[in-house]
Amino acid sequence: MLKRSHFPTGPLPYLLVAPQIIITLIFFIWPSFEALYESLYIQNAFGTGSVFVGLQNFVDLFEDPRYLSTVGRTFVFSGLVAVLAMGLALIFASLADRVIRGAFAYRTLLIWPYAVAPAVAGALWIFMFDPTLGIVTYVLNMFGINWNQAVNGTQAMALVIMAAAWKQIAYNFLFFLAGMQAIPASVYEAAAIDGASPLRRFANITLPLLAPTTFFLLVMNVVYAFFDTFGIIDAMTQGGPGNSTEILVYKVYQTGFVGLDLGGSAAQSVVLMFIVITLTVFQFKFVEKKVQY
Repeated sequence: MLKRSHFPTGPLPYLLVAPQIIITLIFFIWPSFEALYESLYIQNAFGTGSVFVGLQNFVDLFEDPRYLSTVGRTFVFSGLVAVLAMGLALIFASLADRVIRGAFAYRTLLIWPYAVAPAVAGALWIFMFDPTLGIVTYVLNMFGINWNQAVNGTQAMALVIMAAAWKQIAYNFLFFLAGMQAIPASVYEAAAIDGASPLRRFANITLPLLAPTTFFLLVMNVVYAFFDTFGIIDAMTQGGPGNSTEILVYKVYQTGFVGLDLGGSAAQSVVLMFIVITLTVFQFKFVEKKVQY
C-alpha cells in the first residue's frame, strides 16, 4: 500500500503569492467594488454630494441609443482587431520560422512594435494618414482615393483598427513563433515523405498543434481590443468624427472625465467589466472544448 507524502506547511508559500494578491486587491478588486458602489449614485450639479438612485444609471444606459450603438461598434471593432492581428501574426510567424540566415534580425524587427506605447502608435499612424502631409494619403490620392479620416467615419474606424492590430501583431507573433518551433521537425518530415504539400502540412499539422496557443491569444486579443486600445483612439480620433470610433472604454472616459457624470461612467465600467468577463467565460466554456491539447 502506497503511503501519501505529507509536506510541512509554512509561511513561505503565502509570502511568495502575497505580492500578486496585494496588487490584485488594490488595482482590480477594490476599484471594481468602488465602481459598483458609484454606479448606484448620481452626483449633484456642484459635485459636493451624491444621491442614491439604485439601478437608474443602468436603466438610462440601455435606453440611450448612442450607448447601444457604441456596444455594437465595440464588438465589431474588437472582432476585426483580433482577427487581423492574429491572422497577420500567424503569417509572419510561419515565414520567419522558415528563415535560416538573418533569423534573429527578422524576428527583432517584427517584435519592435510591441515596445511602442499605444499613444505613440496612434500618433505614427495619424501622421502617415494625415490628409495634407501623410505619405500614405499622398499615394492613395494618386490612385484617386480621397482619404480624410477627420470627416469620414468609416475611414477613421478602418484606420483605428489597422493601428490597433499593428500594435498587437508583435505580441501574437512571439507566441505563434514559439509554438511553431516547439513542433518536432520529424512530424513535418514524415508528412513530406508521404507527399503532403507545404500548404497541406500547414493546415493539417501546424494549425491543429497551434490550437492551444491560438485559443490563448484569442482571449488576450479580445481583452486588448476592449481595454488597451484607449490610448490609440485618444491619440488618433478622440472618438470622432461623430462618435464613429467611440468604443466602450473610451465612452467611460468621455462620460466620467469630460462629462463629469461619475455615476453614469461607473455604470458603464460595470457593464464593460461584465461583458468582458462574460466573453472570457464563453470562450473557456465553449471555444476551449474544440481545442486539442
